[in-house]
Amino acid sequence: MMERTALSVAKYIINKCCEEGKPISNLQLQKILYYVQVAFLKRWNGKPCFSDEIEAWRFGPVVRDVYNKYCGFGALPICEFYELENIFSSEEKTIVDRIVSEKRKSMPWELVRDTHAPDKAWDQIYSGGFGNGCVIPKDLLKTDG
Repeated sequence: MMERTALSVAKYIINKCCEEGKPISNLQLQKILYYVQVAFLKRWNGKPCFSDEIEAWRFGPVVRDVYNKYCGFGALPICEFYELENIFSSEEKTIVDRIVSEKRKSMPWELVRDTHAPDKAWDQIYSGGFGNGCVIPKDLLKTDG
């Protein structure tokens, strides 16, 4: 299976949410990508879901390419449909679908509060703003819970 990008995973998540009548915002999408990456790193002993780096931004963990693609939506729901190849194994898809279904129920600011919790990876790298835009190492993401 070829290496996945965060954008291909984001498109899968957007499709799922729109097909189920529960579209999400760019901020929610960013946080869901974070939770998916953490779950994969934990489950498969450091093997990431996608190759892109996650950065520590003011409002939490962000994948820059995905942010740039969807920032024009602002806080509005993203509802677009993409033709996608099957990018997940059945086990991976089960994990991603569970995270999407669970996390999209949360209000965006609840997700921000959770990802900003003291001692989590974002907090350690963002460091009160000194680490704004810095990459959160995958080894550190793997320890988030």
